[in-house]
Amino acid sequence: MSDYRLNVGDVAPDIELPIYPEGTLKLSDYRGQWVIVYFYPKDSTPGCTTESCEFRDALVDFGTADAKIVGVSRDSLKSHANFTTKQELNFPLISDTETLLCEAFDVWRLKKNYGKEYMGIERSTFIINPDGKVAEVWRKVRVKEHVAKVLEALKGLQG
Repeated sequence: MSDYRLNVGDVAPDIELPIYPEGTLKLSDYRGQWVIVYFYPKDSTPGCTTESCEFRDALVDFGTADAKIVGVSRDSLKSHANFTTKQELNFPLISDTETLLCEAFDVWRLKKNYGKEYMGIERSTFIINPDGKVAEVWRKVRVKEHVAKVLEALKGLQG
């Protein structure tokens, strides 16, 4: 049994939040399509930049598999704008400044770093199926080769 509240088979939370480049987004906007939702701690940090750029570079492959990509962090729209422009990201980034989506996906967790405890985003990725249900989950993601694993799992789920 998982110690997480959101697991494979559950309906994905549907909270409308602001996105960069513009407007708002809720996951039900993508009903009928596969969606990759990845949560990352902070714009323009080394691991988050690597992960985001790997998703950027694989967007064509995900698109061929009829999947959308959405990144989520607590950063402001201004921060997302700078990050997107600098890294030439080609998918929307949700600004979850109040951790509503992070808490709903159960990625807002107690973390430890150098002996200090604090609340932060646990790097996580979810595949949401066309019916809006969680089809696959990765928690405590290690960035290296992660995007390739997500694409492989997506293709496996699509049969």
